[in-house]
Amino acid sequence: MKEILQYLFNHNTLSKSEAKATMIEIAQNKFNAAEVTAFVSVFLMRNITLKELEGFREALLQMAVPVHIEAHDTIDIVGTGGDGKNTINISTLASFVVAGAGQKVTKHGNYGASTTTGSSNVLEELGYEFKNNSDQLNEDLEKANICFLHAPYFHPALQSVGLLRKSLGLRTFFNLLGPLVNPAKPQYSVIGVYNLEIARIYQYLLQKEDRDFMLVHGLDGYDEISLTDDTKIITKNGESIYSAADLGFNPVTLEDIKAGETTQETAKIFRNILEGKGTEHQNSVVLANASVSLHHTNKFGSYEDCLLLAKESLEGGKALKSFELLMS
Repeated sequence: MKEILQYLFNHNTLSKSEAKATMIEIAQNKFNAAEVTAFVSVFLMRNITLKELEGFREALLQMAVPVHIEAHDTIDIVGTGGDGKNTINISTLASFVVAGAGQKVTKHGNYGASTTTGSSNVLEELGYEFKNNSDQLNEDLEKANICFLHAPYFHPALQSVGLLRKSLGLRTFFNLLGPLVNPAKPQYSVIGVYNLEIARIYQYLLQKEDRDFMLVHGLDGYDEISLTDDTKIITKNGESIYSAADLGFNPVTLEDIKAGETTQETAKIFRNILEGKGTEHQNSVVLANASVSLHHTNKFGSYEDCLLLAKESLEGGKALKSFELLMS
C-alpha cells in the first residue's frame, strides 16, 4: 500500500486494473486502518476518475455475494448520499410508492456514513430484518413488490470499511459505488448524484450497458429531486432541466424536507408520510421522485399518468400496504 499511496500523493491516478486489485486487497483486510484511511483520503482531495470507478466497481461486483432475483424488470431508486442536506429518506419512500403503484423494486441501501440516517438505519429502526437469501428476497418481492438488499450483506469490502466510513463521517468514493453495485442488477436505475462532474462520470460508465439509467441532480446540490431548485435529469436519450412547476408541484424549502435529529425521529417521519400524515411539501418531494421513476420504465404511460398513479399509491394506502407486507 505504501507504494500505491506514494504514487497517488504524486498526483497520479490508478488504472482500472490497479484500482480493481487495490479494492480486492482492501476487502481481504490486507491493509491496516491507517493505510486505508490514507487511501480514502486521496479521493477526498480530488474527484475519482472513470477508470478508477470502473476498477473499484468491477472488484465489488466480482466479490459480491451472488443473488438470484426472478423478476427481470425491477427498478432501484437510490442516491449517492453525501450531499450534506440531511433530508428525509426520499428515495426509500419513493421506492414504496413505486412498489405500491405496481412496479417491482429491488432497493439497494446501506447505513448512513456521511448522513444521520441511511435507508438501512430507518428500515432497521422500523423493524426490518436484513436478508441475503435469494428465496427470501424473491418472496418479499412477490408479496410486497419490493425487496431490500442491505449492501454490507452482499459486499465484503463495504463491510470491512464500514466503521472507517462512519468514523470519518465524510463523503467518500464508497458513496459513489453504492448505486452502481446493486447485486440484483435491476433493469432500471434512478440514481441521484450530488454534483454534475460525478453525473458525467456515471453517464460515461452506464451508457455502455444494456440496462436503462436515469441520473438526477438538484442544481442546488441535492442527490435527488428536492423541488428546492431546478433538477437536471440525464438518460441515454439526452438531458433536460425541470422546475418544480414542470413536474406538477410548488417549490419547497430545505426546512420543509429536513430529516430528524436522530434515527428514531427520522423513522417516525418516514412512517408518518407512508400513513398519509406527511406535510404537503414532504409528500410532494416523494411523489416527484416516484413519478419520474415510474415514467422512466416506459410502462405506465405519460408523466401525468405516472403522477396520478403515484398519488393513488401514497394517498390510497398502497405504498403503506407494500411497506407493511415487507415488514411482515
